[in-house]
Amino acid sequence: MDVLKLSDAARHIGVSPATLKQWIYKGLAKSIKTPGGHHRISRGEVQRLAGSRRLTGPRRKTPLGLEAISGRNKLQGIVSHIEIEGLLAQVTIDIGGHEITSIITRDSCRTLGLKKGVRAFALIKATEVMVIRP
Repeated sequence: MDVLKLSDAARHIGVSPATLKQWIYKGLAKSIKTPGGHHRISRGEVQRLAGSRRLTGPRRKTPLGLEAISGRNKLQGIVSHIEIEGLLAQVTIDIGGHEITSIITRDSCRTLGLKKGVRAFALIKATEVMVIRP
C-alpha cells in the first residue's frame, strides 16, 4: 500500500498538517498508524480528501494581478510626464494633485505602454516605487 507522511499528505490536499490531524481525530479522514504512533495516509485517501469540498468548504480563489496587492501599497493616477534617456525612463504619475516619480527601464516603460495621459499605479514597496498598469 502506497502511503504518505501526514505533512506530505496535507500539502497535496492543500491544508495544514494540524487540520489533517484534526480530521483524523474527528473521523473525517482515515489514517494508518505506524508502530511508532505516526499517522500515514494512503494515496487513495489523499485523492478523496483533495476532491472533497465537504471538509474544506468552498475553495478560496487566489487573487491575481492588482487584486493580489494590498490597497495601501498601490496608488492610482495618471502619467503626467515621461523622460527617456538611454536605458532608463523617468515616469511621473499625478495622484490627486500629488506627483510620484519613479525610474524604470526604458523597456519596461514601453512594455507597460506608458505615455502621458494613461492611467497607471505607483506600487510602493519599502524605499522603492514600482510602476504598474491595469
